[in-house]
This record gives sequence, structure tokens and C-alpha cells, in this order.
Amino acid sequence: MDLGAPEDSNRSSNRSIHEVSDPARRTLLRLGTGAAAAALYGPWLAGCAAGAAPPRLGFIGVPTSSADTVVVPTGYVAQVIAPWGEPVGVAGAMPPWRPDASDTAAEQALQLGMHHDGIHYFPLDGARRGLLVMNHEYVDEGLLFPDGTAGWNAVKVAKAQAAHGISVVEVERTADGWRLVRPSRFARRFTAATPFAVGGPAAGHALMRTAVDPTGTRILGTLNNCAAGMTPWGTYLSGEENWAGYFDGGPVVTADQRRWGLRATGWARWGDHDARFDATQHPNEFHRFGWVVEVDPMDPTSTPVKRTALGRAAHEGAWVAVTKDNRAVVYSGEDAAFEYIYKFVSRDRIAPGGARANATLLDHGTLHVARFDADGTGRWLPLVHGQGPLVPANGFADQGEVVIKARQAADLLGATKMDRPEWLAIEPGGTTVYCTLTNNTARGAPGRPGVDAANPRAQNTMGHIIRWTEQDDFDATTFRWNHLLLAGDPANARAEAKGTIRGDAFGCPDGLAFDPRGLLWIQTDASSSTLGRGEYAGLGNNQMLACDVTSGEVRRFLTGPVGCEIAGAAFTPDATTMFVNVQHPGETPRDKSDPADPMRFSRWPDGAKATRPRSATLAIRRSDGGPVGG
Repeated sequence: MDLGAPEDSNRSSNRSIHEVSDPARRTLLRLGTGAAAAALYGPWLAGCAAGAAPPRLGFIGVPTSSADTVVVPTGYVAQVIAPWGEPVGVAGAMPPWRPDASDTAAEQALQLGMHHDGIHYFPLDGARRGLLVMNHEYVDEGLLFPDGTAGWNAVKVAKAQAAHGISVVEVERTADGWRLVRPSRFARRFTAATPFAVGGPAAGHALMRTAVDPTGTRILGTLNNCAAGMTPWGTYLSGEENWAGYFDGGPVVTADQRRWGLRATGWARWGDHDARFDATQHPNEFHRFGWVVEVDPMDPTSTPVKRTALGRAAHEGAWVAVTKDNRAVVYSGEDAAFEYIYKFVSRDRIAPGGARANATLLDHGTLHVARFDADGTGRWLPLVHGQGPLVPANGFADQGEVVIKARQAADLLGATKMDRPEWLAIEPGGTTVYCTLTNNTARGAPGRPGVDAANPRAQNTMGHIIRWTEQDDFDATTFRWNHLLLAGDPANARAEAKGTIRGDAFGCPDGLAFDPRGLLWIQTDASSSTLGRGEYAGLGNNQMLACDVTSGEVRRFLTGPVGCEIAGAAFTPDATTMFVNVQHPGETPRDKSDPADPMRFSRWPDGAKATRPRSATLAIRRSDGGPVGG
């Protein structure tokens, strides 16, 4: 999501790689996937390719598109199944969506939220019936209300809060395709007003206590939920991303609050009518967001939990790997300029018995932050109270304060400042992890960090994908890394915007996921103010591509409607259906729609019957029933 300029709050003095590495070595690494990089990484890459299967891209790629529609390859069908506003299916409470946007807050709290993002499929009956759990990142008030932000009041704030969060819906495949199952005993909504429990070292901490919650253990709501992960024990992990923009800091913003991007006035204006989002009245409420939340979709009576041991951040999402001795390792990044990549290693092993048996697994373990060194190696630095600089004299009284101030702790440890880490994906069958770094136009600007080995381009408009292989196992403290690719368009004049893609061009990589067969799917999120202009003139609308990581080939699979972001990828166990979200079709260059002309840019997905564009979930299948992408 790009609501104005991306957050750029890291003014720490820790030295970045380009300041400590050898200039000759740094130049070598900036050659990316060329001969110099091959010389440096050759043995590692050869090992990765050994015994690899032939390329698995079994479709004819589609061209770029600027049309207001979804385009998929010949032989594929993309079906809209879950648009914003559809009732999720709570028995006896299924208010239909009102095309004029006159739904109340109470009705919206029973309907699919706005701006679908991360998504996962939880099987109930294999590939034919299951649960879709999805995030709703933010709202466009010009579409959510008939008159936009005019007459802004508590009623509108409540509806905006109800359109955020997470939805659980049941779906089944019939002879006519996929459909929502309604009513469903699993159907559920989590909004910015839903009670959440708190687990981990920040639970009950003094910095988490408020007048409304003096125990610091019960938080109302989750918001700006972006990417999502699924745990081996059957739960859903959702990251709270740009939460700082929902708070008003007032005329005096503290150094701690500035480090987290708090401004005098947030973009959401919730603080006007909901005092908990006014940091001048309730400063600790600000500490209660920025966490990874865990939801058990199989138990509709369960209470969701904010897992504080994973650290507070502008979490894009959270993705789980499993060590050889069956412990959980959770990777996450934060989508902000010059911020960090984290890894949490659980203390305990995953227990048999599903969610209930692992109810506190993510509350105990060690949080780390990544340092990418210029020689192609890296190290995970532990964020542990009492170790190194993480002591009371530096503002860390205990482990709770370390996780609440994870950014400041990472600053002191000298973590690598990255170009907006977004989604991560863990390659099946090994210990290699991929991460999209969507862009960072501030890289190399006056007063800001310059290029380094891991982030090798100044004014990085196009983004890149980095990958690392853990030394022996996922709980390792060291790794080796390189770039899968640097995004870009060879037609661009500026060398640093051409990229190194082998195949179809793209920019701003965001969503990332491996399918059950090991094919890597890449989704893009160039902002509406960027699409079709400048270095993005030849790339059309946002898109989804498939990559064979063995050969490096990239092929365009899908293009979205005007102004949208392609977000989230989930698969049935047999890979014959892929669920994908189309977020904010018709987004304006200023991110907010004009309520007097809501369809100025898009009528998707309802076409001629549309009254406003709607985010929606697609179910994509091959006409012959084979695996998607194969």
C-alpha cells in the first residue's frame, strides 16, 4: 500500500554495509547476476541447481495490459468469488451489500472488508471445500461512504474500522466453479474493534497498559493487515503493517514515536472521534499495534492473539519454516524505507494436536534481525535483553521493552537497512528464503544511506528480490545470500532501472509465494501515481508472474484491472486452483476516490452494473483441470 510517500523513519547512526565494505568488492556485487556475481556465487548456485527438475512454466505468457479487466493465459478461467461487501456467512446475520455504500458499521462488520490482501486456503475437504482467510488492509473513504469524508464523524470512523481486519469464509467447488458457502459455522470477521489477547514478553508490560486496559493483556482490534502466513499447526498469521498512520501524535512527538513514523496528524483521522487513536491522550495505545496476530479459523469461538515475541514492526506478514528438530521459525520484514528483516526461532518444538496444543508456541523463543555482509554471507543478530547494547542504560529494561522497541534494538545491533522488505517465501525442500524488496527511491538521496551489497541501486524505483540459504538449518545464525533478480524494464534509459530479469519485465515486486509444486509466484504493486509513467511507461497495469527459480525464467501469467494491486496467492493442496486477490481496482493517483465519480478509473469487477469498483478474490483454474502454471 502506498498512502503518500512510504515511511522513512530510520535515522539511526548504525553504519550500513557500503560504509564498511571494500569498494572493489561492492562494485563486484552491484553487477548482480552477471559474470562477476557468478564468479562469487558460482559454487553455491551450482549446488542449488544440482539435480533440479526442468523448467515448470507450462503456459504461454500474457502481454502487458492497460485494460480494465483481468487477463489470464489461454486455457485458464478466472472467477470472481468474494468481492468487498458480500456477507461472510454468519448464520442469521447476512446483510447484503448496498451498491450505494449506505451499509452501516454493524452491517460492514458482517461483510467482507475492503482492500483484500494476504490470503490462505485451509482445507476442509481437500481441494473441493475449505476456508479462505484474508486480510483487509485499509479503506478508500470515497468508495466506503456515499459522500466520502464529508461530515466526518464517529459513525463513519466506526464503519471504517469495521471494513479493516480479517475475514473467514467457507468456499466450495461445484460444477459451476467456486462459490461462498453461506451460512457457515466458520464464518467470522475480525475488525479494528475485535478483542485480541496478548501473548509473549510484552503481555502485561507497563508500556502496553492503558486506562481502558490496565492489565495490558486485552487489545481492541487489528488494522492495516497486509500479508499472511499459515502455520503447520493450522492457524493464520497476519501482519499489522502501516499502523502508525492511524494515530495522531499532536504537536509534540517523542523521539521514540518518531522512530515509528508517528506524525502530528495521521491519515485516517480516527483520533478525531476515537480517543484511543489520539496518542496525546493514550500514548501507550500506540504500542499495542504493529504485531503479528494469530487466528485459529477452525475454531470460531477462539480468541485471536497478538504474538509479541515476534517483535513490533510495520509487519508485512509472517511466514513459518520448521527446523529438523521440529521447532518453528518465523520470518518477517517491514515495508518501510531502510527497515529490517527479522527471524524468530521458537524455544519449544511443535506439538501434535493442532492449534490448541501449540497455543503458546510463538510466545517463547529468540528474535533476530538480519545483517547482510558484502562478501555474500550474513548473520542473524539476536534481540535479547542483556546481550550487547540491549541493556537498561540504552533504554531496554527487559525483554518486553526489547520487542516493543524492536526497531531501536535493531538499530543498535547494526542490522542492514533494506529497500522496503515485503513478502517472503520459503522454498520447498530446502533452507532457502526469498524476499521482495519493492523499491526505495530515497536510497542514495542526500542525507540518506547509499547503496550497499544487498541494496545495490540508488534511487531504486524498480525493486529487487533477494534470497538467502541458511547454514545447515532454519535456526542457523549465519547464511549465504544473493539476488534472484533486479526488477526493471530493459527499455528504460537509466541503467539502474533496466533490471536483470530473464523473461517478462516488471517492477515493484510485492506478493511472493511458492505453490505446492515449487513454482515461485511474484505479484507487483506499483502505485497508481507511477503506473504508465516514467520508468513504468511500458509495464501496463500491475501483474502476476511465475518464476522457475532453477532456470531463473520469469513469465507473465496475469494482468489486473486499472489501478489495482495484485495481492495474495493461496492454493488448493493439488495446485489445481489458485486464489488471488485484486486490491483497490480504480485507485486514483492520490489513493482516495472522488465520491461524486467513484468509477472514474475502473468499473471492475461488476462492469456495466457497477456503482463503484470493489476489491475481490479470484479463483483461477485450468480448463483441463491440471495444476495452475504447469
